[in-house]
Amino acid sequence: MKALPTWADLTAQLSAMVMNFQPPSAWVDELQDRMLLLVNHVLSQEPSAVSRLQRQKNRTVQIGWRQLQLTCRITPAGLFERTSLQNAPDLSLHISQDSPVSLLQTLAQGAKPAMQVQGDVMLAADINWLVDHVRWDFEEDLSRLLGDAAAHQLVAVAKRMVAALKAFMPQTSAATPSAYVPSNTVHPS
Repeated sequence: MKALPTWADLTAQLSAMVMNFQPPSAWVDELQDRMLLLVNHVLSQEPSAVSRLQRQKNRTVQIGWRQLQLTCRITPAGLFERTSLQNAPDLSLHISQDSPVSLLQTLAQGAKPAMQVQGDVMLAADINWLVDHVRWDFEEDLSRLLGDAAAHQLVAVAKRMVAALKAFMPQTSAATPSAYVPSNTVHPS
């Protein structure tokens, strides 16, 4: 009788499948556009975030993970728009964690993934401030669609599901990685 696969075996298999999957470029473009719409929606509800980004208008930020790249320009309105890169970006952020499962675990724990940072220090500080201080009030947006009571109930159920998922997922024993690792340095996993 063959033994059932362990959690580690399953995550390794899932990780290998995801690592080898190459989505069509149209899917990637559409996903990036949708992500930026969500980010801009959240930013537009935070005047201090928009103000910080307005000071960085026309600067470019490139975010990379594995072979995927997203290049954004900061608009005069203090929001992001996807753009093609003509020159070197003002700020380059490359997420060092290669495993999608490991990356999702890091994000689910509320930690920032290890990354390499190159470019403008002030722009990096403003982006870091956004990550640390801007939060999506999902319940507020949901209440506009469903009403306060339904939104509150739905968010409570979602929080319980997330808590159950966190309890189910194995906890990593390594220390939580820091958000920014100096260029040319790889954060230990």
